[in-house]
Amino acid sequence: MLQPPVELAQYTSAEFASLSVEFGVRLSVGRTGQCWDNALAESFFATIKRELLGSRPWPSRALARTAVFDFIEGWYNSRRLHSSLGYRSPAEYEAALAA
Repeated sequence: MLQPPVELAQYTSAEFASLSVEFGVRLSVGRTGQCWDNALAESFFATIKRELLGSRPWPSRALARTAVFDFIEGWYNSRRLHSSLGYRSPAEYEAALAA
């Protein structure tokens, strides 16, 4: 069996890292000091905070949770243009990949 790079075990279990190598899955974590590892997720959460959550008070967790779901499925994935996808929505990008 292939051995995962040593730095992977620092962030996740050695068994998980070994399985990723076995199945040809490239893990998204990098070495210490690589600040861009989480950039995509950080950008996504910043967008939700800026465009949805930060704009008003939320009376309950359930309402906020529903609003986040509606934002992601009704706007972010279907209509919001993303520069990293060639200014297409995720839905358009995935449809183009499937064609």
